[in-house]
Order: sequence, then C-alpha cells, then structure tokens
Amino acid sequence: MNSKICELLDIEFPLVAFTHCRDVVVAVSKAGGCGVLGAVGMTPAQLEEELKWIDDHIDGLPYGVDVLIPNKMAGKDQKFDSEKLVSMIPQEYADFRADLLEKHGIEASEFRTIKPSATYMAENTKADGAKALLDVAFSHPIKLIANALGVPPDWMLQMGKDNDVKVAALLGTAQHAINQVKAGVDILVVSGTEAGGHCGSVPTMVLIPEVHEAIQPYGDVPILAAGGIVTGKQMAAAMTMGAAGAWCGSVWLTTAESEVPPAIKEKMIAANSSQTIRSRSRTGKHSRQLVSAWTNAWEAKDAPEPLPLPLQPMVAEPALAKVTKLAESGHEGAKELSTYWVGQGVGLMNQSISAGDVVQDFKEDFISAYERLTSFIED
Repeated sequence: MNSKICELLDIEFPLVAFTHCRDVVVAVSKAGGCGVLGAVGMTPAQLEEELKWIDDHIDGLPYGVDVLIPNKMAGKDQKFDSEKLVSMIPQEYADFRADLLEKHGIEASEFRTIKPSATYMAENTKADGAKALLDVAFSHPIKLIANALGVPPDWMLQMGKDNDVKVAALLGTAQHAINQVKAGVDILVVSGTEAGGHCGSVPTMVLIPEVHEAIQPYGDVPILAAGGIVTGKQMAAAMTMGAAGAWCGSVWLTTAESEVPPAIKEKMIAANSSQTIRSRSRTGKHSRQLVSAWTNAWEAKDAPEPLPLPLQPMVAEPALAKVTKLAESGHEGAKELSTYWVGQGVGLMNQSISAGDVVQDFKEDFISAYERLTSFIED
C-alpha cells in the first residue's frame, strides 16, 4: 500500500499488532503487517529468549518491541529499591485485596503481606531496567521500538537513530502529540479512549483528525490510529482522517495463538462494548479492561484510592495471577473476579480465529470500505 508506515517499516499492509505473544508477532508479520512484542513484564533473559524464538521463525520479516518508560511515577528518579517500594504500600491495601478474594471463595492469607517479588514492573519502568530491555531488543534485527506513557527519553531516541530502528510513541492528546514530534519520534501511535490498556479520555474519531491537524506546523509525522479498531472498515475510516495505518492490540487477544487463558477468551467473546471500564485498579493509571468483580470492588465508595504506578501493580498483579489460574480450573468466584486489558472493540470480537486470518480479514474489510466510500463519488 502507498502508506508512509509501509515505507518506514518495510511492510505490505500498514497494520501493527501489539501483543504479549511471540506467536502473534510472527503470524502478523508473515501476513504482511508488523508484530510488536510487549516487553515490560519480562526480564532481560526472558526477552532474549522470546526474541531469539521470533528470529528463528519470522523468516527475516519486520517486527518490533514495546516498552514502558513513564514520564511520571512514584520514585521515578530514585534508585530501584524493592524493600522501600514495599514500605510505601499501607497495610489496608493488602487487606483489601485479601478480603476481596476471600469474599469470592479464594484462600488469600498469602496476600495480607506485600512481597518484594511483586516489583518487576517497577524495575522495568525505571531507566536502568528499561535500558537493560532495550539493550536486548537492539541486539536483534528489530524494525520498531515503541514507548508508552510519555516522551521517550533522549537516550532511547538516540539508540533508535544509531541502530536505524524507528521509534514510536503512544499518546492520547494533541498536546502530547506535539511534544512527541518536537522530541523527534518517527511514528505517533494516537490512542483514543476506546483502547485497551492505558488510554486517555478522548475518542478515536475526534483524536485522530485533531492530532493530524495539530502536528502539521511541527512536522507531518505518520500516525498509527489506535483505540477500538478491530476491523478493516475502522482502519479505513481512521486513514481518511489523517492516519497512515492502524495499531491494534485487543483484536489479537481472542486469536488462536493468543497468550490469553481460555476462560478469559470466552469472557471476551461473550462481552459487548459496554463491558469494559477505564480503571486505576491494576496499574494506578487509567487503563481499560474487562468489567469484573475486581474492577467493581475498586470503584466502590469504601475502596482505598488506587496507588500510583508502580505501587498499584504490586498490589494487583500477584492476586490477579492467582485469580486467573483458579478461573482456568473452573472456580466460579475466580471467574467473577477475572479481568484483562481490552478495548471497547471487544463487542466486535465474536470468534476465535488465527492471527493471520485476522490480518486477511482486515485487508478484505479495508477494500470493502474503500469501495463503499468511492461509490458515493459520482464519475
């Protein structure tokens, strides 16, 4: 396609897939798009193993890696200290999560204590931890590196230039887009509030044209539209408003290759677009996920205020890991609590097919949308 994204990433179709699953990365790249592996939850050794596997299976096709280096978070400028982070979490948070699990029939005495082992996200989102992941990523033939929750640090942008790797940044407002362009990013991932995971409050249909217009005085940096996009028709619509392609995350969650446990896949396939919520209950920042007994409890009036990143994940992730495991065994209380990041496009995700077939559906749907649009123009 005649798209700046295709030119920059050397791909056939300007569809970029954010995923935590290496199989999806490979399948999407082989189908003509570009798979991007989310690395924030991995150790450098784990990332090395995943990228080595991708290199061995992707046939030299383009792919990328995504990290998370927030501009704002608790203890950002301090040396990583797991014990200190643990001491910053009041006991009421440990008790709240344990009480919640026990209310749903889950033995939870272990969760009345916050453990230092729950600090993986805190380490990886600090400069030293992120650099360790990026050192691994840049030792592989990646085409793209992406960052969320702020302007990529100068050293990350320089690593991209030095390695001829394009740097993308996720954002949710026009002013953030201007800041990113001024900083020198190569691609803007413009994410509307419909998106799964961390997102702002502006809808995709408003945000894409707003950002496209706002950045023109500073540079016509290509835009990947994100937020609720799970079909080629939506992708085509976004491209008529100024995008050069689409960045999708949620649509891969119900694919055959996805890392998402079957019980949660079933929940997503059954969900409608109203059954997601922007909640701070998982990371401390607003992130869109499936509505569940877990999210409902944290929205209640008597719930403690979610802690800032990276403290809230230390409360949430160990408990939700047990919930997910028990849900897979059929535990009804765990099924009620289980949640996962997903966008409002979940209402259109009604089946489980391969990631490659999803890309093919996008292509066919995109062509259908193009033909429909041109049919309105008289010869």
